[in-house]
Amino acid sequence: MKQIPVALQMYTLRNEAEKDFRGTLQKVAELGYDGVELAGYGGLTPKELKNTLDGFGLRAVSSHIPLSELRSSVDDVINDQLELGSRYIVCPYLSPEERSEEEYFRLIDDLNSIGAKCFQEGITLCYHHHEFELATLSNGKTALETILSETNPHWVKAEFDIYWLTYAGEQPVEWLKRYQGRTPLVHLKDMTTDGERFFAELGSGGVDLGSVLDFGAHSDVDWWIVEQDDSKIPPIDSVRKSLEYLRQIKV
Repeated sequence: MKQIPVALQMYTLRNEAEKDFRGTLQKVAELGYDGVELAGYGGLTPKELKNTLDGFGLRAVSSHIPLSELRSSVDDVINDQLELGSRYIVCPYLSPEERSEEEYFRLIDDLNSIGAKCFQEGITLCYHHHEFELATLSNGKTALETILSETNPHWVKAEFDIYWLTYAGEQPVEWLKRYQGRTPLVHLKDMTTDGERFFAELGSGGVDLGSVLDFGAHSDVDWWIVEQDDSKIPPIDSVRKSLEYLRQIKV
């Protein structure tokens, strides 16, 4: 059974990072995370950031890059990832006006062309979803299924988010099984069991983490990535609790 390293999506600590980016990275390292998924570079150049991460013993796993930037400046984005030593670029979010069927098919064309460029440079493009991609299109498939069926599996992978799959009434492990070979990055999140269905520290909510983690140990998953969009406790305490849970169950 393979040991999968654990990274933190830095968006979780966005307020702390805005005040002290390097200091926040140091805290992440001190908590015991193996790497980070970036959501911006904190005003540092890729070389400066690579040196900073190396100094803290952290790996740059991936970067969430806005779709507009991928469309306009993909060559620069790829060069930045090569400088950082990161193997993954993630398309993170679609604005409301980008969620029509017409826009989804434009997205598919763009993901294929962007993914092909990434592939040529040894970088993997992943698509990260929310709940709205689980809505069904006129073809009878969800938008997420359509994106994955219409993109080249060598060029475009998925970053499944188990909170949003659960929120949409799906079973995350079934998606991992169905798309085995296309899920190198997985966002681990939990959800409160009350009607609010708010984000929760791992192990404290109702998401079926166990089946996901068990499957991952025998799959193509390269990194577990902890993300908590919002927290009712200080975010640094939240990410500490989530990592403690994963270490307790020997992930």
